[in-house]
Amino acid sequence: MEGFLVALVVSFGVIFVAELGDKSQLMALTFATRFKPVPVLIGITIATAVVHLASVAIGYGLNAALPTDWISLIAGLAFLGFGAWTLRGDKLTEEEKRKAERGGRSAVIAVGVAFFLAELGDKTMLATITLATKYGWFGTWLGSTLGMVAADALAILVGRMLGRHLPERTIRYGAAVLFAICGLWLIFEAVSELA
Repeated sequence: MEGFLVALVVSFGVIFVAELGDKSQLMALTFATRFKPVPVLIGITIATAVVHLASVAIGYGLNAALPTDWISLIAGLAFLGFGAWTLRGDKLTEEEKRKAERGGRSAVIAVGVAFFLAELGDKTMLATITLATKYGWFGTWLGSTLGMVAADALAILVGRMLGRHLPERTIRYGAAVLFAICGLWLIFEAVSELA
């Protein structure tokens, strides 16, 4: 049970931070202006659960094939890369804005499909793969899914209440620092195991 809780808490925290200022969080804000919040959250939850289930399967498979000390080193380098990616920031393209603004027969389906496609290859998917190589698959899947949904729910709530976005620059820098700390920690662990 302890391993599950560690995986749940770590993956929740990492993915929550990774999602702050991400393009899918911007999509959540856009969808919330068009649809009611509950169907938007249901669509986000379904898409996230599917994408992150695939992510943990990939990560769990990699863990079985690679030695853990090298996985920690690669994961640490990946987290440093995620930090740099976060600093760069994300913007919605015009096509993504049009998809988010277009109404469909069902808000859940529209949001779910848009989020599923937006998350493929995104930093939160890659972070989930990386976390699954180190922690148990179920805790990582549950934590990463809940972390992403919580971050998007926060964006929807704040966006609807304040009528504007979260301060992107501050969020970007904070998230980049947290990624760097996690990355350096994993690299330190790997180097001490390899030595």
